[in-house]
Amino acid sequence: MKRSSLAVLALSATTLAACGGLKDALTAHVDVVAKAGSQELSVTRLSSLLGNAKLGIPINKDVATLVARDLWVPYQLLALAAARGDSLADPKAIDAAAAGMVENAKLGRFMESVSAKLPVDSGSEAAYLSGKGDLFAARHILLLVPQDATPAAKEAIRRKAEALRAAVTPANFADVARKNSEDNTKDRGGDLGVFPRGAMVKPFADAVAALKPGEISPVIETQFGFHIIQRSTWDQAKAQYLGQAGGRSHQVAESTYIAQAQAQAAVKLKGDAAATAKAVAKDPLAHRKDNTVLASYNGGTLTAARLAQFMLASPQSGRLSQQIQTAPDSLVNQFVTNQTQRELLLKRADSAKAGLTPEEIANLHRDFGQVVQQAWALIGLDPKSLADSAKTPAERERLAAARVEAFLDRVMSGQQQPVPVPAPLQMVLMDKYDSQINAAGIDRAVEQAAKLRAVADSAHAASQPKSAVPMPGPIGGAPPAPSAAPVPAPAGRP
Repeated sequence: MKRSSLAVLALSATTLAACGGLKDALTAHVDVVAKAGSQELSVTRLSSLLGNAKLGIPINKDVATLVARDLWVPYQLLALAAARGDSLADPKAIDAAAAGMVENAKLGRFMESVSAKLPVDSGSEAAYLSGKGDLFAARHILLLVPQDATPAAKEAIRRKAEALRAAVTPANFADVARKNSEDNTKDRGGDLGVFPRGAMVKPFADAVAALKPGEISPVIETQFGFHIIQRSTWDQAKAQYLGQAGGRSHQVAESTYIAQAQAQAAVKLKGDAAATAKAVAKDPLAHRKDNTVLASYNGGTLTAARLAQFMLASPQSGRLSQQIQTAPDSLVNQFVTNQTQRELLLKRADSAKAGLTPEEIANLHRDFGQVVQQAWALIGLDPKSLADSAKTPAERERLAAARVEAFLDRVMSGQQQPVPVPAPLQMVLMDKYDSQINAAGIDRAVEQAAKLRAVADSAHAASQPKSAVPMPGPIGGAPPAPSAAPVPAPAGRP
């Protein structure tokens, strides 16, 4: 992605002033919000899109940036590629753009291979019978006590529980539970299955741990009510216990491996790591080539570019970005630490040669091509249609650009849904074709859009028929707020 940095230009003002052509770069196109190839998004055009948009879409810098950066720019770059018959199918470009997703798959496979080699205790009858492990199995009869129960009502429920306890035996426990228990286990005869001790409230967990398999507890009180508990026998619990014991052993082994790797990483955060991470979260695409170091570890560093790559590959990229921007620095620093430790695990995965197969890479390239074709079709940029409708390359580019503008008009008026442009496709487009965003232009567009919206709101209010009966206004005399309408979703950001 080729972007000019306003910060760099400002710092270099003295040098630029000596060069007439470069000096113009600071003052020319002040009414331009964004560029994509030869196309320009003017302040007037963006303010019109926002000001005349579907009622309820807010007018602020975030929404204006979303429309310019995540809709207009990638759509216009897609239009340019379609007009030129560029399928964007360069394998190297696709691999580079999809590197974050490939790394996620690589790391997942590496951890699977690690787990397969770790010693695992799949559980045993002796471990279950001893009661010294973390997994238990039980069934219970629960009589619920309402939170607003009077002391007398609670005592009556206790007496009923004591009567049931006197009548229940190992042989009839399931039948008594079906007839009397008051929770969703009654149809299973009160069977709770296999569970870790920590999954239950303490009085219940302590009672189960004190029982031998097959034994029945006295009446136990918890915040839910009164329980009668029977610890399951080995024969009753065996199948589920063995499966869960093996799974938990795998989890413990993996956690131990990761903890050891984290200790070896010896992560050291930079003092401004949280601030840098929040800047990356605000616009990951803009930081894909940012080599600012956030943290170091034994064997390397975590840069802003690497963090951006991870965030863009996240299935919930948009949500993750918002969470990081609003989280306290302490949590953001922990996130950065976790990502730094992930870098070490990826190095180990590379050493183990974990990764995608040639067939999977071929499928990745195929899927990428399908995404391009689908986006073209939805926006109205089919290359064949453009070629049939315009004779010269320049005419095709103008036609494609015009179709994008018409599509955006429909999106902003609520007639069509925006077409998401996934982050890998945006990366390929921005690496191949010129594009840039002018923050000052966005600010001006927001100001003008607010004025347009105010005029439109006034005209709408004036056109409403006056009521023959005076209607009381809202409390406090404030006008009612319009119902919110959805803002177009960021392209490529779930």
